[in-house]
Amino acid sequence: MFLLEQKTRQMFVDLGYPDKAAERLKVGLCWILHNSNPALSSLQSDDRDDEFLVSRILFLMTYDTNFNFDGLFEHHQLSQSMNRVRRIHFRRCRTQLTVVQNIALHSNSYSAPKPLKQSSLSTLDTLALSETLKLLFNLTQYYPHQSPSFTPCIPHILVILCGLELPSPALQPPVNYLINALLNLDFIDKDDRDHSKSSPLFPDSDPKCNTERLIHILDNTVRYPNHPEEELERTTPPLISLLRRIFDSAPAEVKAHMQTRLLPSDSERSEALGRSESLASHLLRLSTSAAAPNLRETISQLLFDLSDRDATTLVRNVGYGFASGFLMTHDFPVPEAALRAEDLGAKVTTVDGREINPITGQRRDMEPETEEAEMTEEEKEREAERLFVLFERLKATGVVDVQNPVAQAFQGGRFEELE
Repeated sequence: MFLLEQKTRQMFVDLGYPDKAAERLKVGLCWILHNSNPALSSLQSDDRDDEFLVSRILFLMTYDTNFNFDGLFEHHQLSQSMNRVRRIHFRRCRTQLTVVQNIALHSNSYSAPKPLKQSSLSTLDTLALSETLKLLFNLTQYYPHQSPSFTPCIPHILVILCGLELPSPALQPPVNYLINALLNLDFIDKDDRDHSKSSPLFPDSDPKCNTERLIHILDNTVRYPNHPEEELERTTPPLISLLRRIFDSAPAEVKAHMQTRLLPSDSERSEALGRSESLASHLLRLSTSAAAPNLRETISQLLFDLSDRDATTLVRNVGYGFASGFLMTHDFPVPEAALRAEDLGAKVTTVDGREINPITGQRRDMEPETEEAEMTEEEKEREAERLFVLFERLKATGVVDVQNPVAQAFQGGRFEELE
């Protein structure tokens, strides 16, 4: 408890204990062999205890202390890879395994056959994993130059994320920590923009599998019954941000899949967009939420990315009603045809060529027919008077310099005096 206070955390640093904690974080590998050697099974809980406590201590050291973690990376192999996991010193049954390797040990449980998976996982495993992931995120956040050393974590995090039984709603520990851990990692080789090399995020066997898992988690979260928007504001933006990063670097096949899953489909255009219960409709409604400004912004950014960062394509995909606020607040040029509610050409038609209302996103042939009675001359005159008053009030505020269209029409001789 004393490490929750800033002063005592600094005392811990001044006494040189973070280095000792990093050494303690080097755990034994014997526990992953306990299924073949029961004599080793007692070591599992001890190692998870160490991982939980030491990761928690180091995590707290990242806040409000003058401790520099670079020394732990250099002298204590804080991010040492799991690639040497088979080189176990059986006589001592100890090896130097740290953050990456701890996560890899957890991934072994989640990639195991179902009977083993059920018997291997425990609350302590979950708590230890959560603390390790929180430490990983803070280290990559505050020491971005060290992020490449954590790249070997990526496949193990993905294994856990895909093998984990999701809670409801999904963004709870450790799922949210797994997603946060991926946010700052370099999961794409910057020199491989043509995707000629295999990536753990887009495996050759199924490039869409990890992306689909993340979309499933998003679907589970936003469509969870009666989920308060304030709670979504707290938990969901990191997942949306991760999906944006993935889309930016994904191969064409994965990008097309993400657009299909996250943008409104043609089948939804039988009514105004945002009214169905699909994932896309939930995202559209949240993109205008007054209670969740961060979520609103990240969803709008994602929709813009999925629309190839083109304003006209965004209007075609989601309707000007949902696109207008984002485009105006970010000073993106708004398609003039959309402002005039005119057809935007091929960009405002469905796959089968049917015309779409650019404001609502609904197919024109599905819009309800409304028969409005023609206004009488007396009604037209009252409406003109009402507009005249409204514009005069607006002009009097001094906020905008606006020309009263009724007065302009009168001066232009477009009004005739009735007897």
